[in-house]
Amino acid sequence: MPDKHLHIVSFSIPYPANYGGVIDVFHKLVALHKAGIKIHLHCYQYDRPKAEILEKYCETVKYYPRKTGIISQLSMKPYIVQSRRSGTLLKNLLQDNYPILFEGLHSCYYLNHKDLKGRTLVYRESNIEHNYYFNLFKSERLPGRKLFFLAESIKLRFYQKQLRHSTCMLVVSQTDRDYLASKFADKNVVYLPSFHGNNQVLSLPGKGNYVLYHGNLSVGENLLAAQYLVKEVFNDLPIKLKIAGLNPPASLRELVASYPNVELIANPPQPEMEQLIKNAQVNILVTFQATGLKLKLLNTLYNGRWMLVNREMLEGTGLESLCEIAADANEMKKKIISLYNTEFDQNQLIMRAGILQSRFSDEQNARSLIREVFR
Repeated sequence: MPDKHLHIVSFSIPYPANYGGVIDVFHKLVALHKAGIKIHLHCYQYDRPKAEILEKYCETVKYYPRKTGIISQLSMKPYIVQSRRSGTLLKNLLQDNYPILFEGLHSCYYLNHKDLKGRTLVYRESNIEHNYYFNLFKSERLPGRKLFFLAESIKLRFYQKQLRHSTCMLVVSQTDRDYLASKFADKNVVYLPSFHGNNQVLSLPGKGNYVLYHGNLSVGENLLAAQYLVKEVFNDLPIKLKIAGLNPPASLRELVASYPNVELIANPPQPEMEQLIKNAQVNILVTFQATGLKLKLLNTLYNGRWMLVNREMLEGTGLESLCEIAADANEMKKKIISLYNTEFDQNQLIMRAGILQSRFSDEQNARSLIREVFR
């Protein structure tokens, strides 16, 4: 059998794999490499150093500077797309006829380029981006950033039409699959869950003595969720809440300081974050926008004990049977008290393992991806 080669255009350098989008990209590389695919990775570099580990999984790794700044913002194209353009990238893609996988709408600047017509062009969805940015607009407080998110949402809604140039779309949730299938009825739109790097369920039976919320705290959506938990849920609970994540703003630090039962852990190293997830009695995840598949949900189910979420966190995932669901702050308080006093046992672990391994296996999903790309 001849080797199968695949170009992957990534919106950023996918290592370290410490937030949603890059977790999917990095563990996709690992799974495809294991399956024998020869990967040619193209990364936009702007806030992360080059990562030597990527060469372990890829035949070639190339880096391109992201064109940030006011000129890219003035374009009619979305800033997240316009700032990721490179004539060198296009030249490298034209050196052969291998399929191209575009990671997120961010990386799709060349999806409709005339010189790529006739190639296999695969779009990997991670969010319905205009919805995601509109929700960022709604949650943002600073006027300048609020205006940027609104403008970006409008541009992304129009730019989404470029997806008609793709050969197929691989999407992370059933809800997003249904949406894109309705917009692009002639396209092959396939549900393919996010890659996550977990090979087995490692949840610890027993009990912990705190509740954990974690996420990238510089992202407005996650900051809003953390503030909600502090002010509306743990404001009068006699239970410890730990909030852990990247780059918490001063406003969150100040808020937490006035609640003796809440602790903020800023920028924990990956091993510490893993231990925080494992040892918590309850992992709580809240979102106010039902977009994509929240990878931290999947990772926590593989590694943590009880999981408490709101309905929006589960939209389109099919993971309802593995989580406790609360509709509002009062219901969340009641379920926290109940779960805090309930041991996580072996039966729960076995049920969780059966569901996750049958539907979210990286190995199985790599086979599905290969089947679609090299159809």
